Amino acid sequence: MTDALEGPDAPTGSRFGRRTFLATAAAAAATPVSVAGTAQATEPPADGRTPTPGRGSVGRLLAVPEPDRGVPWIRSALQVAVALELATIPAYLCGWWSVKDRDSEAARLIRRIVGDEMYHLGVVSNLLVAVGGRPRISDAAPVYPGPLPGGVRTGVTVYLSGLTKSFVHDVMMAIEAPEAPLAQGLDNYLSIGLFYGELQRAFRTAAPELSTRGQLFQHIGSDVLRPVENLDDVERVMEIIKEQGEGTASSPSDTFEDDHPAHYYAFSEIYHGRRLRRTGDRWEYTGEPVPFPEARPMARVPAGGWPNPPAHVLGLLQRFDDIYSTTLDFLDRAWDAGDDRALGAAIHAMRGLEAPAVELMETEIPGGGGTYGPAFRPLPARRAT
Repeated sequence: MTDALEGPDAPTGSRFGRRTFLATAAAAAATPVSVAGTAQATEPPADGRTPTPGRGSVGRLLAVPEPDRGVPWIRSALQVAVALELATIPAYLCGWWSVKDRDSEAARLIRRIVGDEMYHLGVVSNLLVAVGGRPRISDAAPVYPGPLPGGVRTGVTVYLSGLTKSFVHDVMMAIEAPEAPLAQGLDNYLSIGLFYGELQRAFRTAAPELSTRGQLFQHIGSDVLRPVENLDDVERVMEIIKEQGEGTASSPSDTFEDDHPAHYYAFSEIYHGRRLRRTGDRWEYTGEPVPFPEARPMARVPAGGWPNPPAHVLGLLQRFDDIYSTTLDFLDRAWDAGDDRALGAAIHAMRGLEAPAVELMETEIPGGGGTYGPAFRPLPARRAT
């Protein structure tokens, strides 16, 4: 876990600025990739801006007229964002931990994305504190398998397993699928990017007073979490979240600061086994090879967790869940008290998750079917506090 949390990730061959890449790629026709379990779309509205409300809290939030999206609306939306960012991290960690060769290109891509998601969780937590709220991180811990929080990308089931092509396709790519993807045939209404776009719009309209008191500072992955001081800062960090995740179609004259492809396209490169490259006026997965790595065969964690595990496995699962609960406790404490040291303690605790996770992934399930893996189930007593 240390590598995902400390220091910048060295570029793996920067090829073009992300804004330039996305602006051109989103308009191009590439090899179609339909994401299994893609969201069940609602009927697009006539004005093309705000979607017909879907099920879940995001749909209800977006049904609120724009003039009524004041500070209480922003706080509610940011708590959903906390839950969304937290929900992605365990799935991506399982995929990363399962890869045997941590120096492989696929492992490096996933490691960077884990760091990005942790940074995103920090950003939305700081934003929530800035508008007078407090993130409820332990309460937001999801149950796997299950949907994404807030009704975003309904139809997508997030589950935990080792890295396989179907896991990359059906979970990783499905979570990050953009509003304007390269691939044809994806219907991603109520995507994460659309939700963040509406949250940006609410900040612009409401122009809330922002407080830096209680916000945190920390190096996370290749990013630096800093207090958000003004609306320009809000705009900047929101753009980073969107572009690091699913990307945006911006002006081709712009460049983004780190030159990494957005998460969706990085996962797509792992899935296709090739870098995305421009061929004439098309973008296709025909670049340098991205070999699919050898991975520990962690089976998909069943609903309710592993049934009747052996004593050794049960001990590992309990050890893992105790560390996970401690991590969540420290995160709550960090933003409750504005305590940078508690955030550092959460990061330190999180590093301890890897050892029991890998040991589980190397323990065969009796009767075959792969190996065990962590279930990310907070201890009930911890979840209640």
